[in-house]
Amino acid sequence: MSFAVSPDAYDRFMGRYSVPLAVQFVDFAGVGRADRVLDVGSGPGALTGELVRRVGAAQVVAVDPAVAFVKAIRQRHGGVEAHCATAEELPVGDDSFDVVLAQLVVHFMTDPVGGLREMARASTHVVAACVWDYDEGGSPLSHFWSVACELDPDAPGEQTRAGTRRGHLTTLFNEAGLDDVEETSLRVEVTHDSFDDWWEPFELGVGPAGAYVAVLSADHRDRLRQRFRNVMSPPFIVTGVAWAARGRVKP
Repeated sequence: MSFAVSPDAYDRFMGRYSVPLAVQFVDFAGVGRADRVLDVGSGPGALTGELVRRVGAAQVVAVDPAVAFVKAIRQRHGGVEAHCATAEELPVGDDSFDVVLAQLVVHFMTDPVGGLREMARASTHVVAACVWDYDEGGSPLSHFWSVACELDPDAPGEQTRAGTRRGHLTTLFNEAGLDDVEETSLRVEVTHDSFDDWWEPFELGVGPAGAYVAVLSADHRDRLRQRFRNVMSPPFIVTGVAWAARGRVKP
């Protein structure tokens, strides 16, 4: 897996799905106009931008372990305080935020329960997280991994990662000590007008899928690309379903 990529590369690969997802996720989290919010694992700012639109830059803090993404947050969203750090070691005080959110992050945490406990430590009210549904094939990357595994049974996939199956986020939230945990699914649809619009971002080295494509031989990569081209006739719609959970911090 690699997130040592440019913010623009990440935007082209995942931003096309995470930007519309952020709108629904913020609604589900129940962010209010007066809330102070923390975006954990912000990337270059898909969720951050939506939070800024809802509550204003001065009320938003973003944290990400990638230096390039933190720089992008500062450049794109002036007034947002941004820090380079992991979810498991948040550089913020106890009870500093009303709502703490993590979009498409829990499955990349080294210690998911520990990361959620840190998020709870920083919140006075609500912790919320969402992760793509890989277990039931709802992720916008599920089709990619399905075909990749047909050609290569050793292709890693992402279905075993934390939070990617129904109910697992709820389990993790409960283990982290959160109360009144609720889970739902969020759905986005993105139209791709050309095959290359969909495929080329996979060659940018972003995330597990990009890292997998990057180490394929040229012949294997060409066969994989052609397999997709044979069955995907543009324009086509890619659907993404994410599991989302929210819980209340114990008083």
